[in-house]
Amino acid sequence: MPAKDDCCTPFGDGAEADLQQPLILERVEKQPEKKWHTVLSDRVKKHCSCSPEKVKSKILGFVPILKWLPRYKLRDWILGDIMSGVIVGILLVPQSIAYSLLANQDPIYGLYTSFFSSIIYAILGSSRHISVGIFGVLCLLVGQVVDRELVLAGYSPESSIGNNSSDTLLAVQGNSSNMGCDRSCYAITVGATVTFTAGIYQVLMGLLQIGFVSVYLSDSLLSGFATGASLTILTSQIKYLLGLKIPRPQGWFTLFKTWYALFSNLGKTNICDLITSLVCLAVLIPSKELNDRFKSKLKAPIPFELFVVIIATLASHFGHFNSEYGSGVAGDIPTGFLPPQLPAWSLIPNVAVDAFSIAIVGFAITVSLSEMFAKKHGYTVDANQEMYAIGFCNILPSFFRCFTTSAALTKTLVKESTGCQTQMSGLVTAVILLLVLLVIAPLFYSLQKCVLAVIIVVNLRGALRKFRDIPRMWRVNRIDASIWLITMATSALVNTELGLLVGVLVSAFFVLGRTQQAQVLQLGRAATREHYENVSSYHGLQTHSGVAVFRYGAPIYYANQSLFKKSLYKCANLNPVKEKVRRLKFMKNKKQEEPGAKSEEKLSRENEQEASASISVMLDENSTINLRSLVIDCSGVLFLDTAGVNALKEVRKDFKDLAVEVVLAQCNTSVLDSLERGGYYDNQKDGEVGKNNMLFFTITDAVNYVQSLNVPNGDWENKS
Repeated sequence: MPAKDDCCTPFGDGAEADLQQPLILERVEKQPEKKWHTVLSDRVKKHCSCSPEKVKSKILGFVPILKWLPRYKLRDWILGDIMSGVIVGILLVPQSIAYSLLANQDPIYGLYTSFFSSIIYAILGSSRHISVGIFGVLCLLVGQVVDRELVLAGYSPESSIGNNSSDTLLAVQGNSSNMGCDRSCYAITVGATVTFTAGIYQVLMGLLQIGFVSVYLSDSLLSGFATGASLTILTSQIKYLLGLKIPRPQGWFTLFKTWYALFSNLGKTNICDLITSLVCLAVLIPSKELNDRFKSKLKAPIPFELFVVIIATLASHFGHFNSEYGSGVAGDIPTGFLPPQLPAWSLIPNVAVDAFSIAIVGFAITVSLSEMFAKKHGYTVDANQEMYAIGFCNILPSFFRCFTTSAALTKTLVKESTGCQTQMSGLVTAVILLLVLLVIAPLFYSLQKCVLAVIIVVNLRGALRKFRDIPRMWRVNRIDASIWLITMATSALVNTELGLLVGVLVSAFFVLGRTQQAQVLQLGRAATREHYENVSSYHGLQTHSGVAVFRYGAPIYYANQSLFKKSLYKCANLNPVKEKVRRLKFMKNKKQEEPGAKSEEKLSRENEQEASASISVMLDENSTINLRSLVIDCSGVLFLDTAGVNALKEVRKDFKDLAVEVVLAQCNTSVLDSLERGGYYDNQKDGEVGKNNMLFFTITDAVNYVQSLNVPNGDWENKS
């Protein structure tokens, strides 16, 4: 075998030999690893050092409004920002009141939530276009926690939100802090505590710089989760459309429990609420379709929801729907703001797990929307800054009795389509909401709850339309479609929070499964290029006499190392382990047939040579060549762990016992480092190729090298 310096020696003579010279690259020497205390000291110095430039950079990075506001193009941007802010503010008024119902809160708290989140995100957010406020899925999650805690605290599940004076506390034994706090008060206390805890989680994740977790929540997972939650939301609003007073079921399979309760109480339907619901649906569904169809021609969507709310409120007030027909109404909506209040610290252990899932969902939706619109308009957003922004949009408003917020797709699309340029539009939206909070809010006293439920149901159209896309998703990618279906079904039929967890686990399972399904492929060389591809995928590829080239397109690690070996042996039509067993039987039988004729050592050596000479591999039905060398293309192997290195060691040793040389080609530096640390090149016998001579950067170099050992002429055979 050639020594290290002989690696550049041509395998032939003349010009042909120059072409066969293997490529040699010298690795850059690695810096010696620093001790842990040195690394810690360096990081502390880096992050704790202070200079005017660094302080300015940190402040501008943490408060993006200080960066873009001085550069604001007043003449070019102000009109679009004002228009989009006004339109979104008008849309938010009925939606904030409606989604308060979904979160099991009084209407005023929905207006508070939209107001504070619009201001805080405008200051801290890095996206120019997204609208942060109430989002249906998060309202559902918060409402489920609120319902559970109300039941545990002993409040009547049949009590109506909005009639604060009649809400009574049934049992608060052992919890003196709740004495004097009615149902509505305790409901917003729970909601604000959940919101505060979720915000703390989000800010901590931002501090730990783990904004990258959003990449693990794929589009199919988030879409399936949102669609499944939308089915639950739709089901939860049916009781308001029918005017039924039934408690929200707790635990798993709430969808089935809700429908059972609906059918059981169908005879108690309030006719006034039912008629109002049907009329509002008949108006809003076509009007929404008109807005969608002509959105390219309209400068701004027509606020049909606001018109319906105004007309329905007037009809309910003058028709005395509440007193005459028992229709549920929004009730008293006070003006102004309540003084800040700390969250209920004793509730945090009860809601900590729920708040974590809410924090992940809110962050993932916000980041995915902000990145989508940033890519569309040619700027960048910082995922960690988005974590801070949405975290503080939850922490600070929680002191003012608000519940969890995130970006919302529908309002973001409206905001973008109406000329939004910066988050100045969010400040304009906050001004509109402030006007409602200070002056207009009490006028919605007689607004029926069934009208709010209709607004929620109509806004679910986008998520429910995803069912029409299932055949297309299945044709494009069955794995993504399966993730969507499993996540959707679990979220809707079993439990909303569980759906998110199951979606993440299923996604991870499919990623892991892809590494389990990777197969070793036999490669052949193109006739006119030094390029190798799968012989079963292309015509006209050529194979070498005595040399087989294989590629594995996945990492080799503990979970698939045995499958890698099985696939390699199957593709090579040669299992060295079984071949060695066959040899042992052959030697044993021959020894029994000729006892004492030759020494055991000599007999073993001759049998080894005879068995080795008989090894062959069938590459197809018409071509049989003697297998002398095996080249493994590692270009698709992203990494190796200890089990992967040991698997390659075993492959090399098993084939070496059969006089078949195994070499690796096109290994990346990570794989080379793993091989070196794992001792792949250690304990080589005299005359074997040294470590550096085994580094082949091209398949051609590897093939030329093994041909120089076994088949000097390097004959080619066609492979069709």
